[in-house]
Amino acid sequence: MSSSYLPLSPARAEIDDAGRLFNRQYGDLYNGPKDALGQAEQVFLQGNGLPQRWQGRDSFTVCETGFGLGTNFLALWRAWREDPARSRRLHMLSIEGHPFSQEDYRRLCETQVPAPLRGLARTLAAQWPQALPGLHRLEFDGGAVTLTLAFGDIARLVARVSACVDAFFLDGFAPKVNPAMWEPALLRRLLRMGHAQATLATWCSAGYVRRALQAGGFDVERVPGFQGKQHMTVGGAPPGPASMRPCRRTGPRSRSLWWGPVWRGRA
Repeated sequence: MSSSYLPLSPARAEIDDAGRLFNRQYGDLYNGPKDALGQAEQVFLQGNGLPQRWQGRDSFTVCETGFGLGTNFLALWRAWREDPARSRRLHMLSIEGHPFSQEDYRRLCETQVPAPLRGLARTLAAQWPQALPGLHRLEFDGGAVTLTLAFGDIARLVARVSACVDAFFLDGFAPKVNPAMWEPALLRRLLRMGHAQATLATWCSAGYVRRALQAGGFDVERVPGFQGKQHMTVGGAPPGPASMRPCRRTGPRSRSLWWGPVWRGRA
């Protein structure tokens, strides 16, 4: 076995006294305390101008940090399905350091995923891969929707994965408990996958995170947050000459991600 191989530490499914799923290692919840679907729609979809931005497009690619239960992906997929002007194809690349086991995910999607998303969650659960490091590519709706789950250390993955990203969903555990996911150099490297019209959104409004996103080539601003949260952050490429590289519109792919498997499923 190569010394570069880093085994995963799967997430442990723990429920607090209020019936909410939380991660004891980070001391944080997986979904917001109220209306996780509403948060996904307001913060990540509306924060990135969706569904309008994908309308009439051949393809649209999203990059997410922190998959968790997949609420953001499921909300995105549902919105795409319901939009008659949707892009022909939808891709999501989601990076997760501590994925649930197959057994835990299939059980949790019945109780912890918002009820309107559970039908799609069951479809996802039927393909949920083993908790092994590397890329796991899943296909849905006849291949029109693809989800690439990147399991492993985010710094290693960002250095090896390539994609042409239209929208970033930054949704890791809070910086105070998971600072590695919000490290400025990592965020700058992640944002290099964005093309000249890419956007981003996150519930996080910490000043050093906003400054790192600005250093990554985005104009960012604080806007009102979801429900009781005062602020969230949205951003986009500045007007004028493109500040980020143009890129081909393809789904996520890896650059020499030899240390882990590529697992493919289809529905």
